[in-house]
Amino acid sequence: MTKRIAFLASEAPVAQTARAALIGRYGDVAPQEAEFVVALGGDGFMLRTLHSTQHLNTPVYGMNRGTIGFLMNEYGESDLLERLAEAEEEIINPLSMRAMDQFGSTHEALAINEVSLLRAGPQAARLKITIDGRVRLAELVCDGALVATPAGSTAYNYSAHGPILPIGADVLALTAIAAFRPRRWRGALLPKTAMVRFDVQDPEKRPVMADADSISITDIDWVEIRSDPSVSHRILFDPGHGLEERLISEQFT
Repeated sequence: MTKRIAFLASEAPVAQTARAALIGRYGDVAPQEAEFVVALGGDGFMLRTLHSTQHLNTPVYGMNRGTIGFLMNEYGESDLLERLAEAEEEIINPLSMRAMDQFGSTHEALAINEVSLLRAGPQAARLKITIDGRVRLAELVCDGALVATPAGSTAYNYSAHGPILPIGADVLALTAIAAFRPRRWRGALLPKTAMVRFDVQDPEKRPVMADADSISITDIDWVEIRSDPSVSHRILFDPGHGLEERLISEQFT
């Protein structure tokens, strides 16, 4: 049994060493020629790999050679072909972010985990939140806010006390970061089809930046976020260790 595999690795020495060992055992092809892409690193490198290969529609199988591995499988060299053949596939649609800065420039990016808005100065941000054209919160005074996918709900969203979402749920999490007013507002669950818009109030006095999976835009005036069903990321997991199981397990640790 042979497979055309593209091995990609982060710059960490342990990941590069693993890549060399796997190439020596299984060979290597370019990503555009591969049946499978194997990503070696942590979750951050996995996200970069998914972004860089999204135009290929090739499934990505991650093996943990980093510090965090929620999206990764355990590392192993000897049985990779069998693991790829038995792997379970999860399909994830990213978030599409469209933002305008204070200088009138428009920026676009995709985010698999979340799009977050963060204060960029000493004072709290003031945000107006509109859902599908209807103002739902005229003023949120906070350190920031984020919109997370189910796949990203255990990342920054969870640290900000947002809910963990089942991977098959057709919802997004809207979560406040250190909300000051309304003080007890923790966020909302929204339909996956919702269009979320943040308008920054007093942007010169209270500057805000937007971040989409580490793609950062400064001096934001407004941001629009929605799920993008036209893009599908195919992620492979060992049987019994898929995202759904990990999302459930995370809530009992």
